[in-house]
Amino acid sequence: MRTVPLGISVSPTSINTTLNLKRPNNFPPSTSTSRVSASSTDNLSLLSFSKSGVCRASQVADLFPTVSPEIVVREARLEDCWEVAETHCSSFFPEYAFPLDFVLRVDRLVGMLAGFSLPSGCKRTCLVAVIGNPADETFLFGSEDFKIAGLDGKISLSKRYVAGILTVDTVADFLPRKGPLRQRRTGIAYVSNVAVREKFRCRGIGKRLIAKAEAQARSWDCRAIALHCDLNNPGAIKLYKGQGFRSIKVPEGATWPQPKTAPDVRFNFMMKLLNNTTAS
Repeated sequence: MRTVPLGISVSPTSINTTLNLKRPNNFPPSTSTSRVSASSTDNLSLLSFSKSGVCRASQVADLFPTVSPEIVVREARLEDCWEVAETHCSSFFPEYAFPLDFVLRVDRLVGMLAGFSLPSGCKRTCLVAVIGNPADETFLFGSEDFKIAGLDGKISLSKRYVAGILTVDTVADFLPRKGPLRQRRTGIAYVSNVAVREKFRCRGIGKRLIAKAEAQARSWDCRAIALHCDLNNPGAIKLYKGQGFRSIKVPEGATWPQPKTAPDVRFNFMMKLLNNTTAS
């Protein structure tokens, strides 16, 4: 279900309130780089409301140090499933409204759990970029081998916020088949469902997800990693090229498989060779 940002309800009537703090005698003098200057009356205005009723709280935030929550990329856990489905739907289907968006999220959730039944010898994992305190990862319940539908069953004491997702597998459903018998290709990992929530974009989360997917592919002894990118998404193309992916031209007349989306969407098939000697 879509999240609704919480805000401050302000009365439409005129408000003009000022909170003044008397400057202590030992308060250091202001410098040219300070964001707050002392007035001639030696008073500091920390919070004010204009007549329009808009809170200028950002002036207060400059007075105090802020702590940026750390981004951790890891395998998805069972507790992340709903947020993974929500991130997927809000990124790829932002125009959907209730109740259709809720039904779509439930469908994605069920599909994600059912989708981890794999052909013999194939592997798949869902990666998530979560926002929170890194100390939260030290307090986990569950065994290392405890898995449900391919997802890590461990539970954290402190819930973190899923900001981005990515799926990587060796199923090769969208890779060109090999030989006249159209055999499934091996040794190539495939990336799909790359999505970052809108308010967390332009923070390098996509790069970290791709880097983690490459490390996962190396651990599976894959020699290359591939993906499809929408030609109408220049930001994504720039991201993948910056990470070393190169466009592969589809031979004329060839019918290579593509993701099942809208019929008018055109894809760019991209691939990157992996150096397994650097795997950790």
